[in-house]
Amino acid sequence: MFENLTDKFERAFKVLKGHGQITEINVAETLKEVRRALLDADVNFKTAKDFTNTVKEKALGRDVLKAVSPGQLMVKICHEELVELMGGNESEINIKGNPGIILMSGLQGSGKTTFSGKLASYLKTKKGKNVLLVACDVYRPAAIDQLHVLGEQLSVEVYSNKEEKDPVKIAQAAIQHAKSKGFNVVIVDTAGRLAIDEQMMDEIARVKEAIQPTETLFVVDSMTGQDAVNTAKAFNEKINFDGVVLTKLDGDTRGGAALSIKAIVEKPIKFVGTGEKMDALDVFYPQRMADRILGMGDVVSLVERAQEQFDEEEARKLQKRIQKDQFDFNDFLGQLQQIKKMGNVKDLMGMIPGMGKAMKDVDIQDDAFKHIEAIILSMTPQERANPGLINGQRKNRLAKGSGTNIQEVNKLMKQFEDTKKMMKMMSNPKNMMSMMKQMKGMKGGMPGM
Repeated sequence: MFENLTDKFERAFKVLKGHGQITEINVAETLKEVRRALLDADVNFKTAKDFTNTVKEKALGRDVLKAVSPGQLMVKICHEELVELMGGNESEINIKGNPGIILMSGLQGSGKTTFSGKLASYLKTKKGKNVLLVACDVYRPAAIDQLHVLGEQLSVEVYSNKEEKDPVKIAQAAIQHAKSKGFNVVIVDTAGRLAIDEQMMDEIARVKEAIQPTETLFVVDSMTGQDAVNTAKAFNEKINFDGVVLTKLDGDTRGGAALSIKAIVEKPIKFVGTGEKMDALDVFYPQRMADRILGMGDVVSLVERAQEQFDEEEARKLQKRIQKDQFDFNDFLGQLQQIKKMGNVKDLMGMIPGMGKAMKDVDIQDDAFKHIEAIILSMTPQERANPGLINGQRKNRLAKGSGTNIQEVNKLMKQFEDTKKMMKMMSNPKNMMSMMKQMKGMKGGMPGM
């Protein structure tokens, strides 16, 4: 996410490295690079120009403290302005009402139907809502079927009527159904087109007028860059939506849509989609996104994802096992499965400050743990519980049974031993404090990472 933009910002700030103070000349040189970075990221020209002008004004008007280098000050100012550019604070979705009604809009192929399923999952699991999905795309039977498949996966009811060709009537009937059955949120998925046309715009405007949603969301593919912003503008002029959803953000190395859309359309980004899975949905936090763009990581999101998968009782049991030196392959496999539930591994690593750049050219597949799991699952229950039993003969059997080779089995054994030592060390608070001090003293970060 945003790899190209992060690299270019870093190059821009290098201009100020070694300078004792901020001057009009070195600021101009830095901001020329920043503006070029934004334009290369497909940010609207006026937005890029306004951004750099504001940064210049603030940089020249601010004293550089002795403890802060000019480069650090420029990063701080750019960070503040990036946060402001993307909306300042996160924006809540409005689901108040009896029921709360969310209307989806957007072009065909933007990920509208998939997002409807993700939002239903989010509201059900994280907000405790009883959600009804409504299929109002009367032109594409496949869209109706897709919504039913998603609803089945999520155990969420889907309302549809293939006989009725008027989306307004379908939406109104669905809301009556929701009221009679006690649903407290209704998500209405509407038709899209390959391009903006008057018929589609009129249709969604009629649906909106008829059902009076508490929230109207515009869903757009972030990878279309400036086109995404132009489409959002056209939709907003017609239906005056409440917020934007950026899909496929995990594949967007530029970031132009995320940076431009709030400034041009003056509507907040509310959610971002970061993958195909139903839990690959994040609330949009401008502060955290600015952190990631400037290579600072996103520790808060990482911790939140970890907490979602955290089982306090299991953690207590594991800690006791580690302290008694009983950590085994069953525990190791359990830890891997928890990490997998948190999301894409490369994305998780990018949330650690300083790791985004290190991971740039590293290709980590979604099934990165497949071979490790295959080897562990090829072990007998005794071998998993007593790793010391695994000798050369058993290693050969494990390699054949898992479809791997002896080198991979040996590599796993080493990883297991290293993890066991690390966890033993971290289970002791004194060791943990000592380790933190050592890490703090390492200018280049942890060696070998």
